[in-house]
Amino acid sequence: MSRLKPILGSLVFLALAPGTVAGLAPYAISHWTAGPPLFGLGFLSFMGWLLLAGGLLILLDSFARFALQGEGTPAPPFPTQRLIVNSFYRHVRNPMYVAVLALIFGQALIFGNMLIIAYGTLIFFAFHTFILIYEEPTLRRSYPHDYESYFANVPRWLPRLSPWKS
Repeated sequence: MSRLKPILGSLVFLALAPGTVAGLAPYAISHWTAGPPLFGLGFLSFMGWLLLAGGLLILLDSFARFALQGEGTPAPPFPTQRLIVNSFYRHVRNPMYVAVLALIFGQALIFGNMLIIAYGTLIFFAFHTFILIYEEPTLRRSYPHDYESYFANVPRWLPRLSPWKS
């Protein structure tokens, strides 16, 4: 029963937060209607599908780890009991945010929509601000010893090519 609450909480948060930011909002902008390829480059649509698939994989994996390993959710009011530093977290500190951005920019490329690119850029700055003002200070307080080493070795946005070994 102890795992049921984090799993259900994570599923609800997945539907509400990334579902809205990376699903409903891009749909409201584009109605998921494809226009001509951006800059006339047809291969960008293919790159969009790769971003979409990779983003979805990373997002689902990260949410599962929060619920099953961290025994919490990504929602700030219901945090994990332990710091998650495995899987995609060994390459980048914020794989969920990177995944959501991949989903947004993937849709921009698939649908050839510059408004979604502008939206994704705004979301990036909102995420970055939230990370600096709330998330990183909170993690430093919650996991003082573990987070400092993690912070020093794993980048915030651009993934390490080789996984960090804690």
